[in-house]
Amino acid sequence: MQTFIGMILGALLLVCGVYVYDSAQTSSVANGQTAAANRTIVNWDVAAADWKTLKTRAHEEWVKIASK
Repeated sequence: MQTFIGMILGALLLVCGVYVYDSAQTSSVANGQTAAANRTIVNWDVAAADWKTLKTRAHEEWVKIASK
């Protein structure tokens, strides 16, 4: 059980760390050539769209299973 909780916490820490890093790299403070050279690790718009699609499909499957 401790291993499972450790893996979940590790994944959450990784996602939070990448988000903070990306937020710092693309902040409004950076401008000029520095802002153009820095690129984010994750395209958060695509990640949000994929997450929404996953939630929608899971809900549709749940409704299909629950209706039986």
